[in-house]
Amino acid sequence: MKWYTKNQAEIEEKLQTDMRFGLTEKQAYNRLQQQGENTIADQEKISRFYLFVQQFKDFMVLVLLGATLISGLLGEYIDAIAIMAIVLLNGLLGFFQEQKAEKSLSKLKELSAPVVTVLQEGVWVNKSSRELVSGDIVKIRTGDRVSADVRLLEINSLEIEESVLTGESIPAVKDDKPIHKENVELGDQQNMAFSGTLVTRGSGMGVVVATGMSTAMGQIASMLSSTERMPTPLERKLEELGKILIVTAILLTVAVALLGIYQGHPIYEMFLAGVSLAVAAIPEGLPAIVTVALSLGVQRMIKRKAVVRKLSAVETLGAASVICSDKTGTLTQNQMTVRQIYVPKKHFFVTGKGYNPKGKFLLNRKRVDPLHSESLSHLLRYILLCSHAEIMNNKGNYQIDGDPTEGALVVAAEKAGLSRHSLQGMKVIREIPFDSSRKRMSVVVEDEKGKRFVITKGAPDVLLKRTSWIQDGKEKLPFTPKKEKHIQHMMQRMTNEALRTIAVCVKEIGASKNDQDFQLESDLTFIGLFGLMDPPREDVGEAINICRDAGVKTVMITGDHVNTAQAIARQLQLLPPNGKVLDGYQISAMNDEELEALIPDVYVFARVTPEHKLRIVKAFQNNGHVVAMTGDGVNDAPAIKASDIGISMGKSGTDVTKEASSLVLMDDHFATIKSAIEEGRNIYENIRKFIRYLLASNVGEILVMLFAMMLAMPLPLVPVQILWVNLVTDGLPALALGLDQPERDVMKRPPRNQKESVFSRGLGYKIVSRGFLIGLVTLLAFMFAYQKNPDHLEYAQTIAFTTLVMSQLIHVFDCRSDNSVFSRNPIGNLYLVGAVLSSVLLLLVVVYYEPLQPIFHTVELPLTEWIYILALSAIPTLIWMPSRKE
Repeated sequence: MKWYTKNQAEIEEKLQTDMRFGLTEKQAYNRLQQQGENTIADQEKISRFYLFVQQFKDFMVLVLLGATLISGLLGEYIDAIAIMAIVLLNGLLGFFQEQKAEKSLSKLKELSAPVVTVLQEGVWVNKSSRELVSGDIVKIRTGDRVSADVRLLEINSLEIEESVLTGESIPAVKDDKPIHKENVELGDQQNMAFSGTLVTRGSGMGVVVATGMSTAMGQIASMLSSTERMPTPLERKLEELGKILIVTAILLTVAVALLGIYQGHPIYEMFLAGVSLAVAAIPEGLPAIVTVALSLGVQRMIKRKAVVRKLSAVETLGAASVICSDKTGTLTQNQMTVRQIYVPKKHFFVTGKGYNPKGKFLLNRKRVDPLHSESLSHLLRYILLCSHAEIMNNKGNYQIDGDPTEGALVVAAEKAGLSRHSLQGMKVIREIPFDSSRKRMSVVVEDEKGKRFVITKGAPDVLLKRTSWIQDGKEKLPFTPKKEKHIQHMMQRMTNEALRTIAVCVKEIGASKNDQDFQLESDLTFIGLFGLMDPPREDVGEAINICRDAGVKTVMITGDHVNTAQAIARQLQLLPPNGKVLDGYQISAMNDEELEALIPDVYVFARVTPEHKLRIVKAFQNNGHVVAMTGDGVNDAPAIKASDIGISMGKSGTDVTKEASSLVLMDDHFATIKSAIEEGRNIYENIRKFIRYLLASNVGEILVMLFAMMLAMPLPLVPVQILWVNLVTDGLPALALGLDQPERDVMKRPPRNQKESVFSRGLGYKIVSRGFLIGLVTLLAFMFAYQKNPDHLEYAQTIAFTTLVMSQLIHVFDCRSDNSVFSRNPIGNLYLVGAVLSSVLLLLVVVYYEPLQPIFHTVELPLTEWIYILALSAIPTLIWMPSRKE
C-alpha cells in the first residue's frame, strides 16, 4: 500500500481508525493477535551440534580424515593424532565464527524504542513498542527512535535522521501532505516516518501503517536473512586442490602397488608403500598453514586499524576488482561542515575538521581574523542566536547535540572565537520555528539597549524573495536585480562544489509584540550566505588512485542527490570524464540484464535504496567481478552480506552492519581498504608460494619411488621417512613462506581472475618440473650409494633421505619469487632462514642420534658424503628451466 499517496480520510477508512480517538483496547488486542508483535523475526536457529558437524563436510577436511585413518593403519599414531588435532582446530574455529555471524537480526531489534506514546480510546497512553499495530495513532518528538512505519498526519518543524535507511547525511524535513506521485523512493517520502530512524527536531503525530517484518526495516532484515553467503576464491581454490590431490593419491596408490606386485614384491610391502605415497601426495599441513598464514595476516591488519571477522576476508579483498563504497560516513566524514561564507564583496573559505571548533578563515588565500570583518562577525553572531545546537566535547571527540546543520553553523562561529556566553547581552524573546513548507526559521532578539531585530535563516531561494535590502559593510543598500543576480551566481558556484547553501537575513523592528509572522519575515536585509558540506575523508582520493593503479574500480553508492554525489565523486577523482551516473529511478526502470550491460561504465549511483544496492552488487558479480561493499548503516547490511567481502565502519557503523561484514575498519578510513588489498594480495601470493613448495616436494617424493619401481630397484625411502619429510621438513619452511614480505610491484598488478586456477601463471609447470628434478637427484644419490654398497640398503636409503630433504630446503628459497632464486635477497625473510636451519637440525638429529636411527631406518653418514649430497641437492634450484604459462 502506497500510504504516502493517501489523505487522512482515506487512511482512517482503510485502517478503521480515528485520528482523534485512536483504536479501542479490544481492536488493538485483536490486531496484535492477527499481526503479531512489532519485532524483527528471528531466523530458524540451527542446533549447535549440527553447526559443529557442518564444519567437517568440506572436501579437504574429508581428505584429511582419510589421511588420519591411513596413518593409523600404518601404526603412525602420532601422525594420526596430529592430523586429527588440525581437523578439530579448524572445525572449532569455523564453528565459533558462524555462531557470531548470525547475530545481525537480533541486533536489529535494538533499534526499536521500548516505549511509545499511543492514542487509545481518546487518551494518550504509554505502551511497549512490541504491542504497536497498524491503525495506532502515535506521537513522536525530538530524540525518539521511531518504532514502526508511520504516515504523518500532523507535524511541527519535524526532521528525521534517516541515514540508516537511505544513506543521506542531512536529516529529512517532513511534511503531512499527500504525495500525488507514484513510485516515490524512501528518501523522498516526506510524509512518512520509518521504523529505526531518529527524530532530530520537532514533533509530529501519525498513524502506524506497518509493523515488524512489514516495515522498511523489516524488509531489509528479510533480505539479510535470505541472502546467501558466497564462497571465497580461496575456499574454491582449496576445494579444487583437494579434489586433484585425492585423485592423485588414489591413482598413485594403485599404480605403485600393482607395479610392485608385478615385479615380485610382497603384497603387504607394496600396500604400505602405496599408502605412504598416497599420504605424501596429500600435504596434511596445508589447511593448517593456510589458516596460520591468514591469522598472521589478520594480526597485521589489526595494526593497520582493521579487524577481520573471517580469516578468508583479507585474501578475498586481495582479489577484489570492484569496491562499492557508501558515500556518507565512508568516503565522507558524516559531519556537516561550513566550508565557505559569502558576505557582500567578500568570499571567505573556512578550514578545519568535522565538529572540532578549530579552524582558519581565509580571504584571497590569506588567513584573516574574522572578528576584524564587521560583516562576517555580525553574520556569525546572528547565526549563534538563531541556532539551538550545542557542541559536546568528550575528551577531544566533538559531537553535536541537535540538528547537524545548525551544529555546523555553531562550529563555524566558535572557530571565530565566538560563543553564546559572549552574547549574554542578547536575549531571544520569540521564535518562529522552522517549517518544511516555509523553509526558514526566525528569532526575535532584544539587545542590551532594548533594541529589537529579527534574524531569519533558511533556503536562499525563499529568503531572497523576501529581501529588500543588502548590508554592504556599514551601508544598507537597496537589493537591486544586479545584486540578486550576483548572489544567485555565488549560490550556483557553491552548489556546483557540492555545498548546501543557507542564507541569513535581518530586520530591525519596533517593540510591538503583535507583529504577524509574515510581517516579521518580510522587507528583510541580506547579510550573508553559508556553504556547507559533508567533506570527503582525508587520504580517500589517494587511496582511490592507488586502487585504480592496482586495477580495482571504486564506485560510489549513496542515498544523496545526484548533484551532491557527482560533485563529491569529482573531488575524489573517482568519476572519470566519460564515467556515468545513475540514480535510483533509472535503476528501478531497468531489469537486471539492462543494469548488467550498463554497469561497467557507471561510477556513481545516487538516490538508491537497499534493494538497489543489492542489485548493483549482484550486477557486478554477474559481470565476473569480485565485489567489496563498504557501508555503515542498516541500509547497507544486505548488500554487504551478499558481496564477496563486506566492509563496515567501526566507529560510525551500526551493529547490524558490523555483524554482516567480514572486515571492520576501526578508524573508518577508506584508505585502510587499500592496505587490506595489498595485504590480501600478498597473502594469496604467499599461499601460492607454499603450495608450490609443498607440492613440488611431494612430487619429488612420489617420482623417486616410481622411478625406482620402474627400474626394478629396492624402495629408496621407507614409509616412516616419507611421513617424517611430509609432516616435519615441509611444515616449518612452508609456514615461514607465509610470512614473506610483499614484492615491490604487488599494487601495480591487475587483480587476478576469480576463475583462475591455483596452478595458473605457470605454477603447475614449476611444481612438476622442480618436483621432477628433486625426484631425479634423489634417485641418483640412492643409485650411487646402492651400487657402492649393495649389501647395506639402509645406508643408501639414508643418502636418498638426506638428499631429498636438502634439495627441498634449498628449493624453498626459489619459491619466494616467480623469477629466479637470485631475484630476491636470500636472507630477506629471516623467518625462512630460521625455519630451514631448524629443519636441518632435525634432520641431523634423525641421522646421527642413535635411539632414533632404528625408528627412521637411518645410519650415520661420514662428512665426505655431504659434499655430493649438497651438490646434487642444489641442482633443482640452480638449474635454469624455461617458464611455461598455462
